[in-house]
Amino acid sequence: MNRPDDLNPNPKPKPKPRLQPASAAALCLALGLAALSASGHPGEGSKPPAPADPLAAEIARWSSYLATHQAPKGDVFWPQIQAATTPVLTAAEKALADGRRLLALQRLAAARTNLSATVYVSEHTGPESLDEAAFVAEWERLGRELQADLGATAPGAFERVRPAAVRAMAEAAAPQIRAFYDAGLEMGKSIEPGEGLFYLGSARAQREFAAFCRTLPPPTTTPLIGAPPRLRPLAHELDDLETKLLAAYRPPASVDRHGEFIGANAALNEARQLDSAGLRNGALLRYLEAALRAAPLFSAAAPPADPTPLADRLAADESRLAAADVDHSIGRIFLERAQADLSANPPPAAAPMAEAIATEVLPRYFAALGPAAPRPVPPAPAVTVTLVRWPYT
Repeated sequence: MNRPDDLNPNPKPKPKPRLQPASAAALCLALGLAALSASGHPGEGSKPPAPADPLAAEIARWSSYLATHQAPKGDVFWPQIQAATTPVLTAAEKALADGRRLLALQRLAAARTNLSATVYVSEHTGPESLDEAAFVAEWERLGRELQADLGATAPGAFERVRPAAVRAMAEAAAPQIRAFYDAGLEMGKSIEPGEGLFYLGSARAQREFAAFCRTLPPPTTTPLIGAPPRLRPLAHELDDLETKLLAAYRPPASVDRHGEFIGANAALNEARQLDSAGLRNGALLRYLEAALRAAPLFSAAAPPADPTPLADRLAADESRLAAADVDHSIGRIFLERAQADLSANPPPAAAPMAEAIATEVLPRYFAALGPAAPRPVPPAPAVTVTLVRWPYT
């Protein structure tokens, strides 16, 4: 059985080329204990407890689940999920501790789909996990539960969510509800019900995450309180990145790094779908993610590196993101990722992700906020007709 264990911010149903709960009591208990330990004991001169941070609570919730969940004997998939999600949640905790909240949220989103899907599977160990007819009945039941979220996501569905980065993550998650739900039926019938249940759980996880984004309080401090960015369609940028990606898809890279090409192309296709749906924030986020994934594939043909120290270039980008009275939080996600990479790999060590963000991603972000670049007019099509006379006609 294959599980959707890609921990990039955009986990995708594997059968789609286009590209809580039995454990709820344990989770609630863990949250309750965490709340008690955080609140302390009120006494004379004590201060009222600070308002709960929903992002910190959500990360703590899933970290607790990861540490305490006991998989059924013989489950070979939970150890894989545990091994894959542990470093991602650890990175989310560190990002939050370092004040990089957007990065913490993005890393949480990357890990929680598989964890929440595991919760769903653990809730459905009856006939629906073994019998196809019972599985289809559960698929239909979940469809009724998810009905309001299975249709097309309206462009303004998350317009009240702030900042733009959180709106972008919610917009990217919402269409995945339908994608995972449809994939679940396909996987459950073509492979086995247990496989399909995991995809159904992933569909529910995407709805949970989109709803969680609505609960996050809007920012109250600069530089995230600016006006929402004015976003335009990205068709030209997506075409250009796709052309560049296809040009790089040549042996030996197309063989040796095939998986990286697939990941970049999947993010690019998702960006195109979001853009076509008018979900501009989500489209911009996924477009930049595609550029980041593609950057290592372009490195062989890249021009010489900018001699300016990487830290100085990132500092200049940070000043630019903070200068205007605009919510640049989508760009800041990638700035925070670059800062984290540079912090973990200080000079003279290489920081390839930070370099890619400074060289490839942030320039694309700023260009996407400006007017679309003029497109060259294609030459008029020329048709050449050759007449050949066949003998004896």
